[in-house]
Amino acid sequence: MCEMLKSIIAILFGLSLLTACGGGENKEAEMEPETNTEAMAEESNEATLSIEGNDQMQFDKKELTVKAGQTVTLTLKHTGTMAKAAMGHNWVLLKQGTDVATFATAAVEAGMDNNHVPAGSSDVIAFTKVIGGGESTTVEFTAPEAGTYEYICSFPGHWSMMRGTLIVE
Repeated sequence: MCEMLKSIIAILFGLSLLTACGGGENKEAEMEPETNTEAMAEESNEATLSIEGNDQMQFDKKELTVKAGQTVTLTLKHTGTMAKAAMGHNWVLLKQGTDVATFATAAVEAGMDNNHVPAGSSDVIAFTKVIGGGESTTVEFTAPEAGTYEYICSFPGHWSMMRGTLIVE
């Protein structure tokens, strides 16, 4: 247990160094992801979406839009460099009315072997596997009925910063 605590402290210290010493990039742009709506085909029953997550625990889009019943292909790309064990990301689409904090607690308990998604959860519409820096993954699902649905990264501690809304028209 003590060794695990030391490892966690070392990871957190490394993360603080990385964010404090990150080159001359525009940090303000990294801290405030744009609210983008992903384009969708008007006449198609298919929608192709993409979203990126980075080492600063941020998605690049806070809003995605599809039509009810469309077959959605979503690709998650991790644009960072950190390993999956330290800064893994996934994309989890939750049903309306899901208590996100309660779900996130259950996701931590589900563990990495389950991609931080509780097995058999009735709160999940779709999800990707957890990926690390430089990796990408894709999930295909049918868009639910019209409404707004929250999506999060359920990696421990990420959901409060890495979240957005899927608008289904």
